[in-house]
Amino acid sequence: MTSHTARALSRRSVLSSGLAVLGATILVPGFARSGPSLAFDPAFALAFDGSAILAATPDGLLRHDGESWTKLGDVEPPNTLSTHPSRPGVIYAGWQDGSLRRSDDSGESWTAADAGLPGASILSLTMAAQSSGILYASLEGDGLWRSEDDGETWNFVMDRPYLDGAEHDVLSLVSVANETGMGGIWLYAGTRAGLTRVPDCFCRWQDVVAGDAMDALVAGNAPTEAAALPAGEPVEILALAPDAPERILAALPSGLWLSTDAGVNWAQVTPDPATALAVDPADPLHVIAAGPSGLRASRDGGTIWTSFDQSQDS
Repeated sequence: MTSHTARALSRRSVLSSGLAVLGATILVPGFARSGPSLAFDPAFALAFDGSAILAATPDGLLRHDGESWTKLGDVEPPNTLSTHPSRPGVIYAGWQDGSLRRSDDSGESWTAADAGLPGASILSLTMAAQSSGILYASLEGDGLWRSEDDGETWNFVMDRPYLDGAEHDVLSLVSVANETGMGGIWLYAGTRAGLTRVPDCFCRWQDVVAGDAMDALVAGNAPTEAAALPAGEPVEILALAPDAPERILAALPSGLWLSTDAGVNWAQVTPDPATALAVDPADPLHVIAAGPSGLRASRDGGTIWTSFDQSQDS
């Protein structure tokens, strides 16, 4: 048994009592399953599966193929989803009870994909931007785990980031194929203490900086001043299109923020909060978001929004 595995098992025992409560899912009776009046407050997760849209809601996992919503299978709503444009129909979903499943038929059926995981709540999932057979998961009270075989087996790869004097759970996770001197493969992580990232060598967490990341890491110089995300706010959701790694969206309590230089500089695009967010891999300017005002869509990267139904009619 490796030291990482021993640490994960120890954490699992500490979390077990809390997970019994977290695993309970509240289903809202009377939640509309199709039609233009479908409500999305809250939606736990959104994702694109090809041109279709997936939504994890209190009523379950729903799919929109351009005309109406249908419910997928008899599964409780996951709290995180991951898809990849190179593999339409393949969906990974993680639940608060620590289970992780895979579908190869667009959500009609599911198989377990969590062998080796310690059973802690799955907070976020992402498929590697340039290698969709590699999957990363962040676990509550634990760290980052990686599967290199489509979820058949998992290995612990990184402790939680240490920020502001404490370890923090990774609330949101995206794979960013940005050439910055570390091989071009990054995992960006949103935490309650802000944004951080780690290369897929998993050598150390570091700030998102401008220029060559290897030079900055070796030199230890202070990062160039940039327009950072607001301090003191949790980075609850991160989203991007794998082929446009320079455009990253982040959902914070203060609204939706956009970076067009791979996370160095940020600007607020809307003050409206979001409970779920997804970027169309075929069009990085096509964004969908769920929140108190329902399901919305933007065709300009997040500045102008319309209701989802109106966007479908246009």
